[in-house]
Amino acid sequence: MKFIILGCGSSMGVPRPDGHFGNCDPNNKKNYRTRCSALIKTDNENILIDTSPDLRSQLLRHKIKTISKVFYSHMHGDQSHGINDLRVFYMHNKKTIDVFANNATSNYLMKTFSYIFKSESNEYPAILKLNKIKKSLFINDKKKIFNIKPVTVEHGKVKSICYIVDKRLAYISDVSKIYSKDLKYFLNLKYLIIDCLWYKHHPSHFNLEKSLSFIKMVKPKTSILTNLSPILDYKVLKKQIPKNVIPAYDGLTIHL
Repeated sequence: MKFIILGCGSSMGVPRPDGHFGNCDPNNKKNYRTRCSALIKTDNENILIDTSPDLRSQLLRHKIKTISKVFYSHMHGDQSHGINDLRVFYMHNKKTIDVFANNATSNYLMKTFSYIFKSESNEYPAILKLNKIKKSLFINDKKKIFNIKPVTVEHGKVKSICYIVDKRLAYISDVSKIYSKDLKYFLNLKYLIIDCLWYKHHPSHFNLEKSLSFIKMVKPKTSILTNLSPILDYKVLKKQIPKNVIPAYDGLTIHL
């Protein structure tokens, strides 16, 4: 099983649409960041976490030919507005793709992209099926069924979902608060992929200080900082963090 960080950039990516790199060195390929999406890849399934506006280029880069399911973290545009790029995967087998989201995200997706969930004509059939997130989700490998644990966290004024894969890896791209009752799920992880927008305080995201503080508390073997803004240059950030913590980059692949 592989976990691929398809994109690790903040809401406007790096560089921003106006070409602004901020503090990031444009000569370092690891500073080119698309918006946050991830892929869980097994022998049987390809499961997306979020559909960023950069989804098309991300899937082309990794030669992804099928999508089995989609797990959404939350409703914001930088996590959802690439949803239309899933059409081609419906066209392959004429079977709707299961999408899992919390109530607020489901309502937003249904309202904003109703044509994707409701057939308008034979030419434009529904391509996705909305499902409520359950206490446990599952993915299939040839030899084993893996458990995915959804954990609700705060992301400013909205709720976001952290996904914990087989009790080994947690992916939490957008977070401002993790509830103390849920800390037990973050202990003994092999990998923690966590929000780290920039240096100063932000009401909706962890900054570097908060990310490192949480890492120190739960002690994963390896931590990866994602949702990186143009403020954070890859090499500069890498020098500022412990050896078992690394900045994410687009295409970073973890073998589980």
